[in-house]
Amino acid sequence: MERIKADVLIIGAGSGGLSVAAGASQMGASVVLLEGHKMGGDCLNYGCVPSKALIASAKAAYAQAHSGPYGVADVTPSVDYAATKDHVRDVIARIEPMDSQDRFEGFGIRVIREFGTFVSPTEVQAGDYRITARRVVIATGSSPLVAPIPGLDAVPYETNETLFDLRERPDHLLILGGGPIGIEMAQAHIRLGCRVTVIEGGSALGRDDPELAAVVLDTLRAEGVEIAEGAMAARIAGQAGAIEVEAADGRIFKGSHLLVALGRKTNTERLNLKAGGVETTRTGIKVDAGLRSTNRRVYAIGDVAGGMQFTHVAGYHAGVIIRSMLFGLPSKAATNHIPRATYCDPELAQVGLTEAEARDQYGSKVEVARFDFQHNDRAIAERKTTGFIKVMVVKSRPVGVSIVGHQAGELIGLWSLVLANRLKMGQIAGMIAPYPTIGEINKRVVGAYFSPRLFDNPMVKRVVGFVQRWIP
Repeated sequence: MERIKADVLIIGAGSGGLSVAAGASQMGASVVLLEGHKMGGDCLNYGCVPSKALIASAKAAYAQAHSGPYGVADVTPSVDYAATKDHVRDVIARIEPMDSQDRFEGFGIRVIREFGTFVSPTEVQAGDYRITARRVVIATGSSPLVAPIPGLDAVPYETNETLFDLRERPDHLLILGGGPIGIEMAQAHIRLGCRVTVIEGGSALGRDDPELAAVVLDTLRAEGVEIAEGAMAARIAGQAGAIEVEAADGRIFKGSHLLVALGRKTNTERLNLKAGGVETTRTGIKVDAGLRSTNRRVYAIGDVAGGMQFTHVAGYHAGVIIRSMLFGLPSKAATNHIPRATYCDPELAQVGLTEAEARDQYGSKVEVARFDFQHNDRAIAERKTTGFIKVMVVKSRPVGVSIVGHQAGELIGLWSLVLANRLKMGQIAGMIAPYPTIGEINKRVVGAYFSPRLFDNPMVKRVVGFVQRWIP
């Protein structure tokens, strides 16, 4: 058995772990990185990258069948489902070198392709290696949650970890779960020629502002997706090609394939956290505001920390703990400025508080500024006028922004900057967006906030009148 000492030991080579490893090593720390499965983690291999690649294929197919309004004849797309998966594999392969073992070993990092297990509060075992480090970072991510629904274990089903390897196009895809993953894959598959039914026990896109969610769900229904809400799965039966889901209220849904998209569970089972003195909660590893666990030597970042489960959160967490681990400076993770997006068409994005959350927290102090995509010239030119933006404002400062529409995921980034720096609406008004761009929507919603103050204000009109009469 080889014994290794390091400044930093990282368990998990997903987006968060890789960010810590690259940063720490390039700043002079000795780093050991453990990965028992695939470099790049869930995001590269099973999540963000392959799903967005498949969505791109679906958009291309949809565009062919809906090009008439642009003066281009509609055609019925010929979709080769296996070829779309080749596209997905190619996209992964092009990004893979950035997350590769060779690249990180080039930084001077010791990469060990084994799972890590605590054997004491100060030691981690990984295959034939025992590592002691001044600081340990747990970045093991999460996996698909497979609920104990009667019969599920007896039928074939897909999760995000297997869906992108499926080569034969489903005739009728049943999707358990109407969250972001379920909705994204529902729209992608209807556009690729499948029949699709989403089975959701509560409300589809239930975490989002219902006014915005309705825009997305109405669009999917118009495209042919069946969305069954309030349909808690009670029993599953069948075999390959013939799956049946029975809801608690007696509704029965039949399809050829089943995708389970019911959420995520944190990956902690291999870690032997008790031996490491690391406590957990119902949602993941217990951490403080600085992302330290109950063992002060051990940090947890990304999905496994039990908070927001997004790749960009893991990257943000990496920056927070590097400041603490390498420089000994106080550093805390915040959440109010972290955006999220669902990459359906139209896209759905949120940062900070929704309107309901803002009114619950601030009451009558909340003002809501709104601007519709149908008044944006670039959106009109591209026939992407479905959607709107809402900005929740308290004492001239935005506390939350909700966007549904074309490029909402791109538009939301500005508002993350605004919330992170506690900027006021007047400061955002100083932004100039090139014309014509979708980005003008962010400028115009600020104008919508100030318009009543300027144009409906008698005092403003009196001042203007005075100036025009008396000042040469």
